[in-house]
Amino acid sequence: MTHDHDLELRPTAAQTEAALNPPPGRTGGDLVVETLAGLGATCVFGLPGQHALGMFDALRRSDLTYIGLRVENNAGFAADAYGRITGEAAPLLLSTGPGALTSLAALQEAAAASAPVLAIGSQVPTAGLGGGRHGYLHELPDQAASFRGVVKSVHTVRTQSQIPSAIAAAWKSALTVPHGPVWVEIPQDVLLAPAHLPVVTALDATPDELPPRPELTAVAARLLSTARRPAIIAGGGVVRADASGKLRVLAEKLNAPVVTTFGGKGAFPWNHPLSLQSWLEDRHTTDFLEDADVLLVVGSGLGELSSNYHTFKPRGRVIQIEADLGKLESNHPALGIHADARLALQALLETVDERPDDTAAGRVRDLLAEVRARIAAQDLDLEQQVLASVRRALPAGSPSFWDMTILAYWAWSAFDAGAPNTMHSAQGAGGLGYGFPAALGAAVADPTRPVLAVSGDGGALYSIAELATARQYDLNVTWLIVDDGGYGILREYMTDAFGQATATELTRPDYVALAESFGVPGLRTTPETLEQDLAKALSTPGPSVVVLPALLRMFAPTHLG
Repeated sequence: MTHDHDLELRPTAAQTEAALNPPPGRTGGDLVVETLAGLGATCVFGLPGQHALGMFDALRRSDLTYIGLRVENNAGFAADAYGRITGEAAPLLLSTGPGALTSLAALQEAAAASAPVLAIGSQVPTAGLGGGRHGYLHELPDQAASFRGVVKSVHTVRTQSQIPSAIAAAWKSALTVPHGPVWVEIPQDVLLAPAHLPVVTALDATPDELPPRPELTAVAARLLSTARRPAIIAGGGVVRADASGKLRVLAEKLNAPVVTTFGGKGAFPWNHPLSLQSWLEDRHTTDFLEDADVLLVVGSGLGELSSNYHTFKPRGRVIQIEADLGKLESNHPALGIHADARLALQALLETVDERPDDTAAGRVRDLLAEVRARIAAQDLDLEQQVLASVRRALPAGSPSFWDMTILAYWAWSAFDAGAPNTMHSAQGAGGLGYGFPAALGAAVADPTRPVLAVSGDGGALYSIAELATARQYDLNVTWLIVDDGGYGILREYMTDAFGQATATELTRPDYVALAESFGVPGLRTTPETLEQDLAKALSTPGPSVVVLPALLRMFAPTHLG
């Protein structure tokens, strides 16, 4: 008996002929790039190195676009942003030892933010593997061990026939929720050896779905439908699942106020009558959420920032929808639903009842008025003026990428992202240097829109080399550098804790002259002219740098000591 799928697996005469006569001159590196293309990749990021040259040589025989950065960590940040913007796995090609290890901080951010990065690194020749000391350049006793605590999965290759399946398995892992970075490593000799295997064609690496268990959503729907004061915390999982539309319908059906976490910016419309915006570091907001009798948490683990530094103590029933099993009930007891946010919200929409409530919008207005009054009493007009200027200058729909800097801390709470998946920062892992290289990756992902990067002068020095990358590929990124002469947020932390700051002051270059030395237009601005200067830079194709000398302050902390 012949089944239909048996016929589908039977190659055509042309396919058989092509498989028996692969083109000459191919190596293991070609199997890597052919596999990536077969999985649907169109672009790769990275930095070449001695053991990885087989992969990079193969790129010229492929249709993949290569974007080369100057530091592996920055290449990882660019791939991270590409993955966030496109929702596709972003290939990152790296060399052995120092090259691989330099990417670790970027991969930690990708892991914390659930960004799908497919890192493929080389290894010393197979003769040097096994934990000995063979004296190869870049050799580590166990390179993969450095990645196991950072990435979602590790895949090792020892022969050419393993390459397609290992990369396909890694691709599937990166894109199965929760998304995340993965690590594949291939020895130098395997990459360089002639390949006699057939050309790799389309592979199936369809991600697994993660639907909710129906008995759990039935209980959740009953709790939400009968709640007196429901509220919703929307995290980054809503954005990654492209579920913001379903969230809005559910919130309106339940008349439930919604706050978005810093990683979930844009998951709910900023000026919606039910929007609590993102004031999670505000005690009034924390009190409001604690007072909810049923709190729905979607796509957030309620970590340090989302819980107002672990001061949040919910008094009502918590329902947590989370794709990352390790985050389920990790901070608060809850009705834990291990599921993709989109599928779980759809299940709730089909089972909740309409919940009339003519007081919800008024309670939201009152809360936001309390927040505004508290900020207004702190003499922070400059900070609010600068943030408002950035928002007005940034075109609707354009993405922004924020480094760990005081203006970004303001933006987490006070910036209207405008739409889902448009505002991103390094608040997942909290490393410096994210903003500019990530913006470059976003500009590669969508060249039709200008991209904004925001850094302080301290973070800018981490990624200044990438001005060369921006110029080389003519990427449409405007980089706003707020220059306050040091590590501004650490200066505040130390002054608050110890009465004075140590090791926070920096000698900086002339950023305008430095940008121009790379062939990138640079401009010094003021708070009064920032909006006009930034809008002009964003509307001019290609890279640009805008420097704002300003000493910004954070709003007073509101978490309980």
